[in-house]
Amino acid sequence: MTSEPVTPAEPGAAPDLVELARIVARQRAELDRLRDQAATSAVVERAKGAVMALTGCSADAADERLLQRAKAARHTLLEECWITLGSLAPAAPGPGEAAEPAGTHAPGSGFGSDVLPETAAPDDVATALARLGQALVRVTTPHDLARCLLEHLAPDMAADAIMIYVRRPDGGLELIGHAGIGDQIAAQWSRVPPLSGIAALDALRTGEPCWLEDVTTHERRELLIADPPERWRSRAWLPVPATGSAQVCIGVLRGRAGPFTARDQAHLRGVTGLCAGRLRAFDAPPERADDAATDAVQALFDALPIAAMLLTPLTDASGEPEDFRVEAATTGAGDLLGRAGEELAGRRLLEFRPALTEEPLWRGCVRTLTTGEPYESEPFAHEEVVAGIAALSTYSARVARLDDALIVSWIRHGSSDRQEQRLADLQRLGNLGWANWNLATQEASWSTQVFAIFSRDPAHGPVPLTALPELALPEDAPALTRAIRALVQEGRAFDLPFRVRTSGGIRHLRLVAEAVADMHGTPVEVHGVVQDMTARRRAELALVESEQAILTQHDVLQAERTLASRLQQALLPLANRPVHLAGLRVEVAYLPAQSGVHVGGDWFSAVELPDGDALLVVGDVAGHGVDAVATMAQLRFTAKGMVITGSSLTGALARLNTLLLHSRDSHATATMVLARYAPRQRRLVWAQAGHPPPLLLRNGEVRYLDRPKGMLLGAIATPVFEEAECRLAPGDRLVLFTDGLVEHPPESIDRGLERLAGAVAAPHADGPGSLGQLLARMLPDERRDDVCVVDVRVPMMREA
Repeated sequence: MTSEPVTPAEPGAAPDLVELARIVARQRAELDRLRDQAATSAVVERAKGAVMALTGCSADAADERLLQRAKAARHTLLEECWITLGSLAPAAPGPGEAAEPAGTHAPGSGFGSDVLPETAAPDDVATALARLGQALVRVTTPHDLARCLLEHLAPDMAADAIMIYVRRPDGGLELIGHAGIGDQIAAQWSRVPPLSGIAALDALRTGEPCWLEDVTTHERRELLIADPPERWRSRAWLPVPATGSAQVCIGVLRGRAGPFTARDQAHLRGVTGLCAGRLRAFDAPPERADDAATDAVQALFDALPIAAMLLTPLTDASGEPEDFRVEAATTGAGDLLGRAGEELAGRRLLEFRPALTEEPLWRGCVRTLTTGEPYESEPFAHEEVVAGIAALSTYSARVARLDDALIVSWIRHGSSDRQEQRLADLQRLGNLGWANWNLATQEASWSTQVFAIFSRDPAHGPVPLTALPELALPEDAPALTRAIRALVQEGRAFDLPFRVRTSGGIRHLRLVAEAVADMHGTPVEVHGVVQDMTARRRAELALVESEQAILTQHDVLQAERTLASRLQQALLPLANRPVHLAGLRVEVAYLPAQSGVHVGGDWFSAVELPDGDALLVVGDVAGHGVDAVATMAQLRFTAKGMVITGSSLTGALARLNTLLLHSRDSHATATMVLARYAPRQRRLVWAQAGHPPPLLLRNGEVRYLDRPKGMLLGAIATPVFEEAECRLAPGDRLVLFTDGLVEHPPESIDRGLERLAGAVAAPHADGPGSLGQLLARMLPDERRDDVCVVDVRVPMMREA
């Protein structure tokens, strides 16, 4: 875990409580993450142990087998581990032996997923089961399991309650976990006698789920668990997979009637498969063989008031310890290892603390076992709950050898020890330390952190106060000398920054010092605090450089915007009023983006050709700025020139694609629509290159024209373009536009196209000034992209 120093803004100011709270929150989050990681590793290690016991393979081979099975079954590794643990045979093994997976009782069978044949679950179910497998590592009791399942199933299939029953020896049921039913109902249904007509018992007898999908139908012939029956109008009772007959049944109760779909059933079967492993982990560890000496040792440990364990080594083929078995342990040891309430004796140490091999305590145990020398760890913090309140306590671990075994104990430090540790942590985390100088005896003392800040060997001792300026850079030494002289002679406190050169480079330090005077007012002692401000100073310098770079970039962008805007105004003039082309009334609009450079590559053309036809074009070059404007101009004028000189629409698009591929920016792309209108036949022929189709309004109804084939320009060398034809009628309105009109993230473009169709079809949307109304209705307050619109009207006969 990491933390950050919190430094007051001014000397004597109170710490920033908000920042302290943030640091605590980050530390707690990191602690939760580490706990989850350790719990997950424990599950994986237990599953690997089962595979090793079954096959006799190594730990690496067991890990590889689990990974292969998880991949084949489309499970996560954690899911496969839960399923493997759930398939273990119920018979208790002997000391040091692992239980065999259930699948071993059939020739050729394996373990884990072999016991639970499944059809491939849908992807969303597989994802949900993966999340559940991760959540199960935090579950420690059947009640926790019920709550976890309710949180998992409530949003997915509207589950309202969970009940977990175990079969009693007399054949009845006992409620071991519940969520969502209330304590009164739980007490009423805590035991269910072995009666006929109870779905949960039927599920355990048959080994198959019972689906009660309509309470009004089932309550006539069955006794429904939980009152009142109509509160939960559909239920499912699922036996948890196990070798032989199932012993645990999970009930899922819903407030609504209706069938459990095939997806729901697959989901619930997967849930019970994962719960089998978690429920098995609740069981007590295998009992060891009766041994009077062992019982006496455990009785002795039960009487100890401290946290302690007796460990015996488990060695590999080379004789090196690969794990330790807990022979006896006190209750406090389980609390410190995060396994409160569990029986530790008889279990492997790495089973519930897999990450221990990376910690100093493991290395201390191995060294003590080898050399016989005792080991004591550095103090560490542990959170305890006293009277419902969480508090941090400081402990040290100690290891001593006893014949061929180890005794590990944890010593809780007193308040003075904790205070000293907190002071050391404060100096380390804040990268500061204290220093004292006795002016009468010329003695000096520094904390360990001050030596680290100055990169000074503690064996050389602290530097006298008057010699401190010699450590500073020459340009900072005079100010530090004057401040020390004023402090020693006049008792004037100071707070001064200065720099020193160390083996790690230049460091920026801060010295805060004050004098202690005798009864005559003469300074006799100096107390000071030295803080390393290098990281903060570097951050300040980086911030200044970043601000300067931003200002420079802003000037560049502003100049580019001005140039691009002038180019665009020169290349794309806008008419102040509608124009008439080939018997059409055409109105155009162009609006630049309101963020970034503001000008881009959207363009239009609306011209009358020499033969009397009208050419209508809208296009959009990817990007903004001068390059986009230049590409736009190239495409706009080239397209118009090719059509005027007799090129077909598809031929023009193909040549424009070649032009774009061989332009200066070979990665540029563009979309466009080319349309040619013949007034005598009112025939509109059009082609497109990756562009939204025109929108046609006729007799109050709107539709988008069916797009012919066409890929955006600049994508491939040999695109295919086709033409489409549309006959326009008097009174028709045709709207050509770029995607900035309909694309406004996070809204999808399909939703934008629907809004445009609605806006064009709205009443009074076809009168004078309607294009301005359309833009006002379609565009948000801030535009992220350019918008170009060509609004074409076919006049009525009398208007013509």
